[in-house]
Amino acid sequence: MAVLGHVDHGKTSLLDRIRGSTVAAKEAGFITQHSGASEIPAEAIRKTAGKLLDKMGIKLEIPGLLMLDTPGHEAFTSIRKRGSSIADLAILVIDVNEGFQPQTDEALQLLKEFKTPFIVAATKIDKTQGWKQYEGATFADSFAKQPEHVRETLDGMLYKLVGQLSERGFDSERFDRVKDFKKTVAIVPVSSLSGEGFPELLVMLGGLAQTFLKGNLELETGEGKGSILEIREAKGLGITADVILFDGEIRKGDWLVVGGREPFATKIRGLLKPKPMHEIRVEREFEHVDSVMAAAGVKIFAPELDKAIAGSPIRAVRSDGDVEKAKRELAAEVEEMEFETSADGIIVRADTLGSLEALVHIVQQKGIAVRKGEVGPPTRKDLMDTESAEDRLKRVILVFNVPVAADLLREAKNKNVNIISSDIIYRLFEEYEKWIAEQNKQMRMEKLESITMPGKIKFLPGFVFRANNPAVIGVEVLAGELKPGVRLLKNGKEIGTVKEIQQESVTKEKVKKGDRAAVSIDGPTVGRQIKEGDEMTVAITNNDLNVLEELGLTEEAALARKILRME
Repeated sequence: MAVLGHVDHGKTSLLDRIRGSTVAAKEAGFITQHSGASEIPAEAIRKTAGKLLDKMGIKLEIPGLLMLDTPGHEAFTSIRKRGSSIADLAILVIDVNEGFQPQTDEALQLLKEFKTPFIVAATKIDKTQGWKQYEGATFADSFAKQPEHVRETLDGMLYKLVGQLSERGFDSERFDRVKDFKKTVAIVPVSSLSGEGFPELLVMLGGLAQTFLKGNLELETGEGKGSILEIREAKGLGITADVILFDGEIRKGDWLVVGGREPFATKIRGLLKPKPMHEIRVEREFEHVDSVMAAAGVKIFAPELDKAIAGSPIRAVRSDGDVEKAKRELAAEVEEMEFETSADGIIVRADTLGSLEALVHIVQQKGIAVRKGEVGPPTRKDLMDTESAEDRLKRVILVFNVPVAADLLREAKNKNVNIISSDIIYRLFEEYEKWIAEQNKQMRMEKLESITMPGKIKFLPGFVFRANNPAVIGVEVLAGELKPGVRLLKNGKEIGTVKEIQQESVTKEKVKKGDRAAVSIDGPTVGRQIKEGDEMTVAITNNDLNVLEELGLTEEAALARKILRME
């Protein structure tokens, strides 16, 4: 079962309440960055919701639930895609106070794509103004004890969720008002802080599992298929792999085939299962087992696992003959994630294959090409490749959750290559988007500096300071702007070049519409080429006009077109 939703809507906290753990507080920035797995046995469900099960006449037949806590940020589309595609059921977590957010929609789209049955956990009901908490109570009991205005407020937020789901093509209702769970999505209001609503949530999950998976709950043997969540060193065991097994069986002594740049096979020396209700990423005590059936989280120790990369797909096969076939299949799968092309694009680096695939996905969604995507820290070759990019917006390396050497950062700065690094995914993209905006602003300014801006001036009567060599006259800027160095036209014919501009004896680099100034002009003589009251324009080119139109400067572009028609 996958747990999906928007950043900070309470996915990990919801699982913490079920497990009685505090995983959320250990996450970087309190936001899940990698998928984790927790086994929730049927006994735990009965312990929390036994009275409610009896009251509703539900006999729990499932052995339990394996719950995947998936990252909430949109960048983890591919991780969540794997999660929801291997999941039989899902919980869509939505903060009842905030409603649908961008990643909520993305998660819902994945559930649609894989036709995954789901319920909505409407979290953080304790933040409803005036809400009184009743530790561990059923939602029905707690709701009945709330003041009327509090019940009305919460019902209003829940009906807003019903409306949002309806807009997206789903019939939904608060769980106790649902008549047909196969046709209507159940919304279960909960508080992970107090545990209110969790008895109903577990009952709904158990009931949903039995409703939709009836006849498909038997365990199957066969080739084990899974994905590595994390590679880590375990005391007394060496390097181990935390694996989510989503199909088949893994046995001690099997060949473990690990996907990567060069898939390899190793013999499984031991299998360790976390205790029920414990998260595999943070658990320290494990049980030694001879085999593990899907779906489960398991820690594997075997030789050469230091070569494995988190996020890699794995196969557990029995015979030597199946090893090469598994290698070929995994090589093809990994090739889609790590790549290098000759195209002009940015470079993406990440700590795991899943993270890498996700980062590449979101960058490409923004219309930015990726020339290379690899696991591990950035290298000097990355700098050289990035520095050579023709498009300055592609002179960037995105680095997620891997260290960047200080000397490489200094070298990147000298080469005008921007390395953006973070261990929290949404901050990485906040910085990336900020950098893109800064670069676009800078390029806009550079384009403006590279052209002549249009302008129109009037020779003010009574303001002749010098007749020629150069002529110094008083002018008013009627439109656009005036800078030293521009050529001036009168009736479409060139009459001279602006040498200097002064206002109150102060030299100016530019004057704009409405300004008055003294201007010295090389070329004309007052009384001959120019006379008091004359209007003059700045000489421009078609390229100047094109840039103005490209930058969306409509007023300046209109003036430029008038000037060009006069020439």
